[in-house]
Amino acid sequence: MKRFALIIFFIPAFIRAQEPTGKEILERIDKNMAYKSAITTSKMVIHGSRQTRTIEAKTWGIGDEKAFTEYLAPAREKGTKMLKLEDQLWIYSPGSDRTIQISGHMLRQSLMGSDLSYEDMMDNNEMIEDYHATVIGSEVFEERDCWIVELQAKTAEVNYQIRKIWVDKIRYIPLKEELFAKSGKLLKRMELSNITKIDNRWFPKKMIFKDMLKRGDGTEFIIESIQFNVNIPEYIFSKASLKK
Repeated sequence: MKRFALIIFFIPAFIRAQEPTGKEILERIDKNMAYKSAITTSKMVIHGSRQTRTIEAKTWGIGDEKAFTEYLAPAREKGTKMLKLEDQLWIYSPGSDRTIQISGHMLRQSLMGSDLSYEDMMDNNEMIEDYHATVIGSEVFEERDCWIVELQAKTAEVNYQIRKIWVDKIRYIPLKEELFAKSGKLLKRMELSNITKIDNRWFPKKMIFKDMLKRGDGTEFIIESIQFNVNIPEYIFSKASLKK
């Protein structure tokens, strides 16, 4: 009887030992999601309250410091370009042949009427840099066992002060996220799918964003192709490239 009781006593301790910490989970997520450089072609399908629009783009990016995006379609958006250098953003419009800088509160505005803000598009930081993480439970989501992790921002400068993520226990990829203001108000919800093995990492090729403060059925962000850790010429990340 004593031996049986001893085994029962140690089972919960063993289970706890197998559960990763919040920090370990974020490190595994960043290993999948973060990259030194990437070239991406994508499609953004915006399901507005009145109509659905599709915008196609190609993006060159280096870490969380530099990104250059050229919009390819439809005709009204073709030739529009965006340049991000650290926390600064410039947009070139071929219609007006003007380059404007987006800064301050304007970064929180909608990107081309989508459910993503300019800040959302600029954010490629590793989560371990910005958040403290705590595992608060587990749940099955889309038939996958997930850790539920709550994130608290380390500084007031982070876009979303609180995040709640459902992380695939096997692939260590977020499958669902809820993004909150400091007050606890739900601002956005995101679901990630079409998880694909690319260059020894798991990566989501489809993301659905829903701004909870907007009407409409959300925005689909679909990655059609992506190359990781490629050499990108430095001249691409210059203001001169905006008007080429």
